[in-house]
Amino acid sequence: MEQAILGGGCFWCVEGAFKRIKGIKSALPGYAGGHRLDPTYEEVCSGTTGHAEIVVLDYDPNEISFETILEVFFTVHDPTQLNRQGNDVGTQYRSCIMPTSDSQKQQALDGIESFASHFDKPIVTTIEEAKHLKIAEVYHHDYYARNPTQGYCAMVVGPKLAKVRKKLAHLYQ
Repeated sequence: MEQAILGGGCFWCVEGAFKRIKGIKSALPGYAGGHRLDPTYEEVCSGTTGHAEIVVLDYDPNEISFETILEVFFTVHDPTQLNRQGNDVGTQYRSCIMPTSDSQKQQALDGIESFASHFDKPIVTTIEEAKHLKIAEVYHHDYYARNPTQGYCAMVVGPKLAKVRKKLAHLYQ
């Protein structure tokens, strides 16, 4: 098993995109990259902790490659938006990859370069250390699956997940 840590705006979107993908054993929302040891959701949302909303993926590299994980990541969010995704604005919504190995770091750099041609603007995704990583409060786990008709989920999360599942249907179980 290996681990990948990705931030692409609201963690409900990123977590939802990876649910039911072959090889993904766990997808948990969390916070990382900030200066507080134990931030709460409210503190992270305030933009004062330096944390990004992230998703921690446990995956089997024999079933899914990190390169394929990056393909899903660059499909579920717009990596050209600096410190935002749509109406979610602030550094907590930044596009970031937090590699867990030197190999992942190199693949992330290569992925940014290779996916650049898919966008009209430059990719602003950062590669950074997962400082002060914390798994989010339980009520955020599987949030979209449990709340698909909630306003934000219906208007933002659902359409993003539909786009990913249509484009990358072959990855889903």
